[in-house]
Amino acid sequence: MPPANLQPLPQRPIEQRPTPQQRPTPQQLAWQRDGMGVFIHVGLNTFHDLEWSDGTLPAASFNPTALDADQWVRTAKLAGARYVVLTAKHHDGFCLWPTRTTEYSVKNSPWRGGEGNLVAEVRAACDRHGLAYGLYLSPWDRNADCYGDEAAYDEFYLAQLTELLSGYGDLHEIWFDGAGSDGHTYDWARIMAVVDDLQPNAMVFNMGRPTIRWVGNEDGVAADPVVYVARGTALSNYTDAALDLDADVYLPPECDVSIRPGWFWHADERPRSLADLMYIHDRSLGLGAGLLLNLPPDDRGLIPDEDVTRVQEWTDALQRRFADRFDATVTPVDGGTMLTFPSPVTIDALWLHEQLEDGQQIFEHRVWAWDGVAATQGVTQRAVLAAEGRELAHGGTVGVRRLHQFDPVTVSQVVVRHEAGTIESASGHLSR
Repeated sequence: MPPANLQPLPQRPIEQRPTPQQRPTPQQLAWQRDGMGVFIHVGLNTFHDLEWSDGTLPAASFNPTALDADQWVRTAKLAGARYVVLTAKHHDGFCLWPTRTTEYSVKNSPWRGGEGNLVAEVRAACDRHGLAYGLYLSPWDRNADCYGDEAAYDEFYLAQLTELLSGYGDLHEIWFDGAGSDGHTYDWARIMAVVDDLQPNAMVFNMGRPTIRWVGNEDGVAADPVVYVARGTALSNYTDAALDLDADVYLPPECDVSIRPGWFWHADERPRSLADLMYIHDRSLGLGAGLLLNLPPDDRGLIPDEDVTRVQEWTDALQRRFADRFDATVTPVDGGTMLTFPSPVTIDALWLHEQLEDGQQIFEHRVWAWDGVAATQGVTQRAVLAAEGRELAHGGTVGVRRLHQFDPVTVSQVVVRHEAGTIESASGHLSR
């Protein structure tokens, strides 16, 4: 069932040719095509059955005895992720790298004899397994004594950010969480200057000068239409705070969700059902949004076996659903696009991909099975599009990817009717 608190995305269809700010950068489009990442929430909370702690838990309580970053990244890769985002510092202020800015870090824990650096370990594991890397650095810090002094905390936070952005290679994503920052003003101009200098190609999540935005819920789902141009974004699940960018800019959404009820591991929680994960897939990736699935390691420092098993079940189910693939030849026609398969094929799913370099332009479309005479046999293009056919599906946006599912149908051609934009590729699939 759809989550009860599903919130629609801001809907700002562009009625004219997109301006440069309403078109993606190459980095944004590459991030969108990656599709899915894995979030890793781990820290002191893991050892105290907490989601948010107040910055007073002892650093010495961080002690995973079997931590294996390779196991985390292998599981992310199994899920189909192209990148991993690690919570380098959550709201409690505990740092997973031996920062020079505070004693509240892994250097004062028994893990690795106080010589460990989890940010570096996950970076190395991502490199070994071919995944990109991102870091979460909470602006809110419940341990830092200087947090109440905005100018002093800016210096503190900029020092931490500089360490992370300069010491761990190229980053794919920088995650700024808006939770807990009500009433606090950060020097975002200086923060973004550091990002521009040290990680100019990284996607910036939701704060400062973002290049990607939060979907607006923590259920991992979007709503059709998934519009990539927005004037601002919500900042938190807990308040009505929002970021206003003063202009419509290209800002595609990321859906974040945990495989368990909590973001951190809790011994009494269990992973979501396979049906839940399939629904999340269809309502995030299947609608053209990004997906960031949280896989929290346990107090041993391992993603639990039952979570890994559920990820494997999910991967297997998706492989069965899209087992047979038939790529279509794409031909623009008057009023839409003709998809032609090499021979009649039986399909029950269709993936569509919009050409986005010039910006998102398809905000409504309909999919028809066409069994009549092809346009090349004397029927005009307009006649093909107006012909009586079987409607297979309809929807709003297409975007970087759009999934339609329907009862099995045998077709040689499919018509997608849309008044603007270009579909650059499509494929039909049959489940097994």
